[in-house]
Amino acid sequence: MRDHTRLHAFDLADELAELTYRETQSFPKREIFGLALQMRRAAVSVPSNIVEGCARNTLPEYTHFIHVAYGSAKELQYQIRLATKLGYLEHPEPLRELANQACMCLSGLIRGLQSDKLKEDKKQSTQPLNVPRQPDAGANGHEQTSEANTHASQTREPKHGLAAGPQQGQMPAGL
Repeated sequence: MRDHTRLHAFDLADELAELTYRETQSFPKREIFGLALQMRRAAVSVPSNIVEGCARNTLPEYTHFIHVAYGSAKELQYQIRLATKLGYLEHPEPLRELANQACMCLSGLIRGLQSDKLKEDKKQSTQPLNVPRQPDAGANGHEQTSEANTHASQTREPKHGLAAGPQQGQMPAGL
């Protein structure tokens, strides 16, 4: 598990949630269950998803929650823009700037996690595998391998005269 308090993205997201709550207090009463609530939910979702991701055990789960946090931060960016257009935010710039910083930091974290995943995948792909022998050209110029000969003997009808059942990946007749 990871310690979310050691992430700069968490610090920015936490500050963003606090500032969003402060700034939306002055919204008109008619917006208390509208835009103000939406902004607060999006703002709280950012640090909450970072914390939840850090509590997960696998890199894919962690990465998923960081993506969700990024999505919530982008959502909040739009809501700040809308609240500014509607005249609800008296001083939108600090909130806008903090949301931009959080998005950039989360974006960088996501790129780093994707790079870690690529390195992990590459490391796994460089491990030796049991690779079948390369086919040899037969006397007639067609490629033949012992695997091909084995497969051919497995697909012949059984000696007892009954047809073999469907091969793996084939549908049984009549379906």
